[in-house]
Amino acid sequence: MIINEKVMLKNLFCSSCATKIENNIKKMPELESAEYNFSTQILKISFKNIYKREKILEKIKNIVDTIEDGVDVFYLNEANNNVNTSNKKKLILLILSTTLFISSFFINNNFKIIFIILSYIISGYPIIIKSIKNIQKGDFMDENFLMTIATLGAFSIKEYPEAAGVMLFYQIGEFMQDLAVNSSRKSIQDLLNIKATYANLFKNETIIKVSPEELKISDIIIVKNGETIPADGEIIEGKSYFDTSSLTGEYVKKYLKTGDNVLSGFINTDRTVKIKIKKMFTDSTIAKILELVEDAASKKAKTEKFITKFAKYYTPFIVYSALVIAFIIPLFLGNFSTWFYRALIFLVVSCPCALVVSIPLGFFAGIGRNSKNGVLIKGGNYLELLSELDTIIFDKTGTLTKGEFKVVEITGDILEITAYAENYSNHPIAEAIIKKYNKKIDINKIQKHQEIAGYGISAKIFNKSVLVGNKKLMQKYNVSIPKINKNGTIIYTAINNEFQGYIIIDDIIKTESFNTIKSLKSNNISTIMLTGDSEKVANYVSTKLSIDKYYADLLPHEKAKIFKEIKNKKNKVAFVGDGINDAPVLAMSDVGIAMGGIGSDAAIASADIVLMDDNPYKIIEAIKISKFTKNIILQNIIFALSTKILVLILSLFGVANMWFAIFADVGVALLAILNSTRILKEK
Repeated sequence: MIINEKVMLKNLFCSSCATKIENNIKKMPELESAEYNFSTQILKISFKNIYKREKILEKIKNIVDTIEDGVDVFYLNEANNNVNTSNKKKLILLILSTTLFISSFFINNNFKIIFIILSYIISGYPIIIKSIKNIQKGDFMDENFLMTIATLGAFSIKEYPEAAGVMLFYQIGEFMQDLAVNSSRKSIQDLLNIKATYANLFKNETIIKVSPEELKISDIIIVKNGETIPADGEIIEGKSYFDTSSLTGEYVKKYLKTGDNVLSGFINTDRTVKIKIKKMFTDSTIAKILELVEDAASKKAKTEKFITKFAKYYTPFIVYSALVIAFIIPLFLGNFSTWFYRALIFLVVSCPCALVVSIPLGFFAGIGRNSKNGVLIKGGNYLELLSELDTIIFDKTGTLTKGEFKVVEITGDILEITAYAENYSNHPIAEAIIKKYNKKIDINKIQKHQEIAGYGISAKIFNKSVLVGNKKLMQKYNVSIPKINKNGTIIYTAINNEFQGYIIIDDIIKTESFNTIKSLKSNNISTIMLTGDSEKVANYVSTKLSIDKYYADLLPHEKAKIFKEIKNKKNKVAFVGDGINDAPVLAMSDVGIAMGGIGSDAAIASADIVLMDDNPYKIIEAIKISKFTKNIILQNIIFALSTKILVLILSLFGVANMWFAIFADVGVALLAILNSTRILKEK
């Protein structure tokens, strides 16, 4: 049996350290898998139940402690009683080091060098200790080791104030960077803070406050005004209005009464209700949403993968360049101390932290912002692809139209026998016909029933052979039908292979569909509609919405075939459907988008992106956030690389000093992280 656990690595701010920790944990023989999310600080692990979870946690702690100090390691579902004071200690030491460093400028005697050295030791001690540990492990490309070499090198050529100042400001920059990362993480978590913190368990005529995880199926809970429903269930007493915005992104009050199902994350805005739990918290809607968003970090965008690969080569290249500058160039040009100093600047600029930290944070912020808007994106790769789409293909029913069918015309005495034929179908059209019939159906009168996908129904009712379906069904059985020139979905009925009449079903185009198609056109994204409905209906909807192209009268396998043909001609293609009947096409698309995911496990499972309600305009909003995210990330890449390259070039010509290098390292990283937080505020 495989056990899945989540381990919190709290106060881990170093991205390169996080990568090393994750790689070492993955090598643990006890683990089946391990995945660390830097943005949430959560390590997801799985292991066989033959291993003790306490022993596994202990091994993880040992790995973390050897790489990074001050990180709290504990299972997410267990309280952590350790109060981390490392930031306070670091702040006190930085203040003391700064005081000594500034004081040294006002002293002209022998104490000046003592103050500088003391300032260096206080601020640089943690860095030096880490670098010694890394040397013992053979890690010479670690930023701590490189910073130690750079500053000690400055001491060796008697650049005392610069050596101490660079170490001090490096530590100040790292401290501020940690605060910025922590603030970004908190902002993202606040966006996803939609889970109830407690549940009012009603037991033995008393109310007990418990955690949502403690609830069991069939437990009874009380939800008062202002409280969040902790797990999916059914109202068994009372009625109230509920705010569903935490799931859908839209603030709309929904009226629910006794017998209605309610989902975790709904907020009660009116009267107290009594609810019977139908799903454990871990299986509830809110838990699945949070799990999906957390897992999204493992599906990295092309840009993230590029930066990860780039970082592997960037640091060694700069370090080897520094060695050439320090020891090879002076052999030809002389002046060793000058070139040695310039090489030290290269070492300070050798860490790509600005990119390694800010880019994953940026993508996760984009995913979190979309989640708050009721759009679940399963990975940074899909978020990035949204900004690159050139074609979006829509299913018609329930996507562009409401999927709320109603009978608008009946020709012939066929309603009863048609309703009987549709009795076993779960299609919305069948529901509309049965609702129109509005009488009890005697199932004993239905001798045979066969649903033919993409055609309709063949049945034996009242001892008569009955065909109910579309034009293709009639043609399949050689039933002659009249030409009907009317809008709406036409359902034909034949008895004993003789045409008896037809029923016209109407479906309403969603108001949001008009703005959706219009906005896509303004973004130079072409639109195509695929439908199994008739040519006339498809033409009507397509014309109304100004869709570029449509394909009608399609069977399920024909949809997949046409989609494949379109995809071969286009660059990046998305498909939008209900996530249930369109699974093959969703799987073939670059980005599969499912509508109406709220309460639908199938929709959440089948698509790359899930719109939690039935509003197609959410696609436009998601594309907007995607493009904004990509622009921010591009800004960070250009700013970080151009600044570093500029400082490196200037240092070669003796224009830039170590202060420039510190800004190009921690200063740029800090600004890039702060820039990434703008994504969270994108409207």
